[in-house]
Amino acid sequence: MTTASDDDPVLAGSGEGRLALVTGVTGYIGGRLVPELLAAGFRVRALARNADRLRDRPWRDRIEVVEADASDPEGLARALDGVDVAYYLLHSLGTGRTFEIQDRGLALSFGKAAREAGTGRVVYLGGLYPSGEELSPHLAGRKEVEDILLASGVPVAVLRAAVILGSGSASFEMLRYLTERLPVMIRPKWLANRIQPIAVRDVLRYLVGAASIPPEVSRGFDIGGPDVVTYLELMQRYAKAAGLPKRYAIPVPVLTPHLSSHWINLVTPVPHTIAGALVSSIVHEVVVKERDITRYVPDPPEGLLGVDRAIQLALQKIQDLDVQTSWRSASTRGAPSDPLPSDPDWSGGALYVDDRASAVDATPRQLWSVIEGIGGVNGWYSWSLGWRVRGLMDIGVGGPGLRRGRANPYDLSVGDALDWWRVERIEDLRLLRLRAEMRLPGEAWLDLCVEEDDAGRTVFRQKAVFHPKGLSGFLYWQAIKPFHGIIFGGMQRNIASAASAVQETDEHWKPSRAS
Repeated sequence: MTTASDDDPVLAGSGEGRLALVTGVTGYIGGRLVPELLAAGFRVRALARNADRLRDRPWRDRIEVVEADASDPEGLARALDGVDVAYYLLHSLGTGRTFEIQDRGLALSFGKAAREAGTGRVVYLGGLYPSGEELSPHLAGRKEVEDILLASGVPVAVLRAAVILGSGSASFEMLRYLTERLPVMIRPKWLANRIQPIAVRDVLRYLVGAASIPPEVSRGFDIGGPDVVTYLELMQRYAKAAGLPKRYAIPVPVLTPHLSSHWINLVTPVPHTIAGALVSSIVHEVVVKERDITRYVPDPPEGLLGVDRAIQLALQKIQDLDVQTSWRSASTRGAPSDPLPSDPDWSGGALYVDDRASAVDATPRQLWSVIEGIGGVNGWYSWSLGWRVRGLMDIGVGGPGLRRGRANPYDLSVGDALDWWRVERIEDLRLLRLRAEMRLPGEAWLDLCVEEDDAGRTVFRQKAVFHPKGLSGFLYWQAIKPFHGIIFGGMQRNIASAASAVQETDEHWKPSRAS
C-alpha cells in the first residue's frame, strides 16, 4: 500500500465507499489524510478556497473539490451535501490576536451546516490539554472549538494530540531547528514539562479509524505515543538520532512563553505567532489521561511508534526530499487571494510595475531550470546582502523573512512557500508567479517568464507589480524604487548567466513536469 505518511501505516477501519469531506486540505494534516482515506476505501471530497493549489497533488484526479471559503454558508452546504464523515481541520493559528474569534465563528458555522446537511459524523483534531488549569489562549481556543462542535447536534469525535512528530510539521520543525542550531541554549521552565508526542502516522491512523466510531458515541479522546518525555529530553533524543553532540541547557529564572516565541522566531523558520501557540501548549504538562480510543481504533500489532523511531523516519523523509506536506503549505485565513491585476489600467487603483526583459544565450529549458530553482539555498541572484537585510527587517515586524526557504531545491508547485513568497501560478517552461507574504503596505507579485522573440531567441522577462495601500504604500514604493536597478537589474544579468552555464544533462536542473 502506498500512502503519504511517514511509515506506510496499516490503516484502521474501512471506508466502504463512504463519502468523506476533508477541510484544511492544503495544510499539513489535511494533505496527508486524503491519500490515507482513499487507500482505506473512502470517496473523498475536499473543501478548498483555491482549487489550483491542489493541482500538483498526486491524488488530485481521484477526489472531488468544492472551491469555497469555510465561512461561506452556501459553500459549506455544497461541500457537506451527502457527506458521511467530515474532517474539521481548520484553525486560524498564525493569523494574529483575533484567531480565537475566527476559530469560534468557523466552528459555529461548520457545526450548523453539518447538522442541517445531516452529516453522519464530524472528526476534529484538537489539542491535548490538562484538567483543572487555566489554559493558554491557544489551548483554550482549541477546547472552545471542541465544545462548540460537540454541542452542534452531530456525532463528533475529537482527537486531542500534543506534539506531532513528522517531517514538515510545525512542532517537528521547531524541534529540529532549535536542536541543530543551538548546541548550548538557555533553559526556560517549560523545557522541563512532560509531554507525550505522537507520530504523524499514528495520528492519521486514528483519524481514519474515527470515521467508524458508532454514531451514539460523541466525545473527546486523548491520543499520544508510547513515550512520555520532557521537551529537553526530546531535544536530546533528536540530537542523538541526527548524529549531533549532546545539547546543553543553561537554566534562566524568567523566560515567558511570549519571550520564548520571539527567541524561537530568531533561530527557526517558525514565525513567532505560530511559535507562541506551540510554546503556550507545552507550558502545560500534556500527557494522555485516558486511552479509550483503543475501544474503537485498536493499536496496530506492532504498537504505536515511539519517539526515536518517529524522529528517524522524519529525518529520512527530509534527507530524501520526500516531505509530502508541510506547515508552510497551509494557506492563512485573511491572506490576499485575488488574482494578479492584468495591466496598469486595472480598476483597483494605482498599480506600480517594474518590467524588464532581455535575450538570453540559453535554451528555454536551461532558463526555466534556473527560474524554478530560485530562492532558498540558491538565492535570488542579486545583491544578497540587500535580500538578507530586508528579510531581517520583515522578521522584526512579524513576517516570514527568508527563513522558510523551499521544501524542494529543484521543484515547485502552486501553493508552495518560497522564502517570503508563495507560488501563485506555475506553467512549466513559461511562467512562475510569486505573491509576496512579507509585511507590506500593499500587495506585491513577481513574474519570472520564459519567452521567445521574433528572431527565435530565448527571452527572460521579469515583472514586479505592487498595488499600494494608502499613503504608506506610495511612500514604500518610492523608497525602494532607487534600488530596483541593483535588485532587478542584477537578477536579469545573473539569471541569464546562470542559465547559459546549465548543463542539460544534469537531471536535477531539468523541468520536473512535462509540458
